[in-house]
Amino acid sequence: MKLGLALGYWGAGPPADLAESVAAAERLGYDSMWAAESYGSDALTPLAWHGSATSRIKLGTSIVQLAARTPVATGMAAMTMDHLTGGRFILGLGASGPQVVEGWYGQPYATPLARTREYVEILRTIIRRDKAEFSGEHYRLPYEGGTGLGKPIRSTLHPVRADLPIYLAAEGPKNVAMAAEIADGWLAMFYSPHADEHYRAALAEGFARPGARRSVEDFEVTCRVSVEIDDDVEAAADRVRPMLALYIGGMGAKGANFHYDVFARMGFEAECAKVQSLYLAGQKDDAAAAVPLRMVEQVALVGPAAKIADELAAWDASLVTTMLVSGDAVKLEKIAGLVPA
Repeated sequence: MKLGLALGYWGAGPPADLAESVAAAERLGYDSMWAAESYGSDALTPLAWHGSATSRIKLGTSIVQLAARTPVATGMAAMTMDHLTGGRFILGLGASGPQVVEGWYGQPYATPLARTREYVEILRTIIRRDKAEFSGEHYRLPYEGGTGLGKPIRSTLHPVRADLPIYLAAEGPKNVAMAAEIADGWLAMFYSPHADEHYRAALAEGFARPGARRSVEDFEVTCRVSVEIDDDVEAAADRVRPMLALYIGGMGAKGANFHYDVFARMGFEAECAKVQSLYLAGQKDDAAAAVPLRMVEQVALVGPAAKIADELAAWDASLVTTMLVSGDAVKLEKIAGLVPA
């Protein structure tokens, strides 16, 4: 299992220690680093900025949101990044959720799987330098109507790699199966190595579909994992609980929260309902306190170093090929000592 550095996305401003973390990850042999976007900082700009100080580590997006850019614009950015990095770029894509897509981007969220499938097909067309011709339900190139002067265009930029890797973010079984079918990797979130049977089944279904690009042997599974090293297990878990409460309780509307559903599938339906109820009532501290330790331990590594080292066996045996972690240089070195990169 490889290690990757999760840069995440910014809060009110850029984190002060990102450059030091990136330098440490490069020095310690981390395999990759990943930047994200939500509705603030974008994924590509920080990745290019901090990536310019590296020479070896792979650079990935986790994720670029589909609604933020047309498929062609994303293809242009991916090809440009691959040139600037000497073939080290990984394009991670995700549909996001209806609150962001419709509220922030002002676009329809309906049928995200079909939209994603078309988006990826256009991306591969662009990156191969085929003419931009596509007639789908969601995307049409050239544009139909208008002046009538649009014509199929081929990229002037030649790719470093015509098969530039594309990973898909997915949480539900149908999305995971599609990632196995049409992508080169899966960006997992809140993956539990202790309850992953449905993920294994979904991936197997995708790999078995006609025309699937990959097999289980050459498919990448990248997952962000919170690692908190502390002699006090509960204190370590307390540093993870607010994030879980945010995603379970606030990242999505009631009845339409994919993160909630992930934990519910693990058997925490009652706990999720309580967390969500408290969070939506504005009681965020109480919502975090309602996240039980056993829920934290399903998706995170918390506690003394020896405990974490023991629990890593389950992750080594899991589907995850790259574990994404975050922290300052000191923390990244401690994690590298537990999970040799």
